[in-house]
Amino acid sequence: MSSNALKPHNDQSGANSRPADPSAADDTRALALRLAPLLKAYGADTKRSVLQLTLTLVPFFALLVIMAVAAAQHIYWLSLLLAAPSAVLLVRLFIFQHDCGHGSYFTSRAANDILGRFISVLTFTPYDQWKRSHAYHHAASGDLDRRGQGDVVIMTTREYRAAPRLRRLGYRLYRNPIIMIALGAPVNFLLLQRLPLGRSFRDGPSVRSIMGLNLALLIAFGAPIAMIGVWPVLVAYLPMIIIAAWIGGWLFYIQHQFEGTYWERSSNWNFHQAAIASSSYFVLPPLLQWFTGNIGLHHIHHLCSKIPNYRLQACLDAFPELRNAARRITLRGSLNCWRLALWDEDRRRLISFREYGRQKLELH
Repeated sequence: MSSNALKPHNDQSGANSRPADPSAADDTRALALRLAPLLKAYGADTKRSVLQLTLTLVPFFALLVIMAVAAAQHIYWLSLLLAAPSAVLLVRLFIFQHDCGHGSYFTSRAANDILGRFISVLTFTPYDQWKRSHAYHHAASGDLDRRGQGDVVIMTTREYRAAPRLRRLGYRLYRNPIIMIALGAPVNFLLLQRLPLGRSFRDGPSVRSIMGLNLALLIAFGAPIAMIGVWPVLVAYLPMIIIAAWIGGWLFYIQHQFEGTYWERSSNWNFHQAAIASSSYFVLPPLLQWFTGNIGLHHIHHLCSKIPNYRLQACLDAFPELRNAARRITLRGSLNCWRLALWDEDRRRLISFREYGRQKLELH
């Protein structure tokens, strides 16, 4: 989701870097410090992991076969009709790959890596490269001085004001949901993740991960193409992965881009406070929560990434104080997050381009 071309230059002024409400910040930090060691007890259960994986992989591959056969028989409407349910199962599989990257899906590191690399062929996401980038995201979430890797690019109002006009235009386009999600998410999964760009280009393990996945994709998709042709495979898989990319991109955006989120300079940044304050609690209906692997309970995940997806709800039930610790966002409320685009370091909150424009007028 990040872009080196749009990556902000860090503003080291540090003005207004202390929390606006120190007592609330202290309460959040104290809660996180108290719960973090307790949450470690909610680790992987191998039997439950295998059962969950089986109940997801079997219907996914069954739908995939039906879609491919339907496309081969020119029953395109059936293949396209099944694209949506197969896409949400693919999103669920991506959550399993995500857990493997954190070493939380199985107790065995080798088992996590094997499954993660297998699922990566389905999600088009290089497992080892993504694991490294995502670990950095967890280590630096909410830190203004460590933006730009494994996250959504965000500029501060000062950075935006000082940027050349062309760069400001590029950032406005990037933050447009049509560009970022409708176009950007599929392009990222299908094309950009095929190339070692940015930091990955200078990182040997990441290059090997990306190129290794490209080879695996050639083999995995070359065989069915040789059997039934290019068109049936494209009709069966392309709409599905595009829909899955839309869902995944939307979820990733909502998890950290919301009213009341947390950003601090490194000198004042705190991991435990950031885990809760910079991550949302996305309240979803039970069925959607199942398909998205409980990833809406994102503040708990950031507080302890060793919890597998199927135990996040148990943590929330065991520690009800976590229900109100993070910003709660509903499906309807999530739509309001799209307008937020700039971090106002003076007012210490995310604002829209329209609000930024009004502030400029007031200054003049």
